Amino acid sequence: MITTDICIIGAGPVGLFTVFEAGLLKMRCHLIDALPQVGGQLSEIYPQKPIYDIPGYPEVKAQELVDNLMKQIEPFNPTFSLGERVDFLAKQDDGSFVLTTSDKTKVHAQVIVIAGGLGCFEPRKPVLENLENFEGKGITYMVKDPEQFRDKKVILAGGGDSALDWTIYLSQIAEKVTLVHRNETFRGAPDSAAKVFDLANNGKIDLILSSNLTKLSGNGHLQSVSMKNKAKEESTIETDYLIPLFGLSPKLGPIADWGLNIDKNAIEVDTTDYSTNVERIYAVGDINTYENKLKLILCGFHESAIMCHSAFKYVYPDQKLSFKYTTVNGVNSF
Repeated sequence: MITTDICIIGAGPVGLFTVFEAGLLKMRCHLIDALPQVGGQLSEIYPQKPIYDIPGYPEVKAQELVDNLMKQIEPFNPTFSLGERVDFLAKQDDGSFVLTTSDKTKVHAQVIVIAGGLGCFEPRKPVLENLENFEGKGITYMVKDPEQFRDKKVILAGGGDSALDWTIYLSQIAEKVTLVHRNETFRGAPDSAAKVFDLANNGKIDLILSSNLTKLSGNGHLQSVSMKNKAKEESTIETDYLIPLFGLSPKLGPIADWGLNIDKNAIEVDTTDYSTNVERIYAVGDINTYENKLKLILCGFHESAIMCHSAFKYVYPDQKLSFKYTTVNGVNSF
């Protein structure tokens, strides 16, 4: 079991900055995120999108902001459980919590901070008969460890950046890579699309356009995938893995069952410290709601700073909070 002071659900920009604010007060943090990497929407959906409302940065790309946040929190040595969703929350006799993730990781924490942005991102799944029978048995919706696909036959489906990027990467690892897309053109970066076409022209991958997945077959594990093109012609390809990359849908997920006050898929908080109606559970960033709420990253940063000062009393109940400005002593003095 992982033991920490604060467990942060969500490793987006607000969750990452919470580590910094907690670290200044000598509180340890463990972060859990359903995505396989930190950064939340910034890294998963629009890493190259410019952001204009971060103080001190007239313009900063989304991924650059995430990278800088990671450098900022490095002195505080946070730990991470990525590619995992929090499924269960159990309150202990002393008021602390034990969280259990989808991978059965257990985390014991004095305080829970929900910084899940728009919620838990869940994959958009293709509409296929018996899909659930092959989930975890040949069908996966994210690439957590590329080595899993070494010397295997892999079919990827999708037309965005994730589908293009993983097609390019896995072409160097897998025995055979096939990319299936329902259109003739891609939504992803033109440079990545050009690389995919080059790989196909050079025989490094198979590229099937204007086709939709229609059928899955296998005996205990996925063995083949069928698809149909615009002319209604059907073909079947043998494979070890199918990776549908159709994007992500934000959902509140199991958090909705924790007894929190929720209004339109957002968690109600007290603006004095961004606490929820459940003691020791806070919510910061886009996932919370209150009067005059602004869904801005910089507002989430403010909320996390206030929240950490409130959480201190649960982590150090016998101590009086004495906070010095970082400009006086510097980060390394805390």
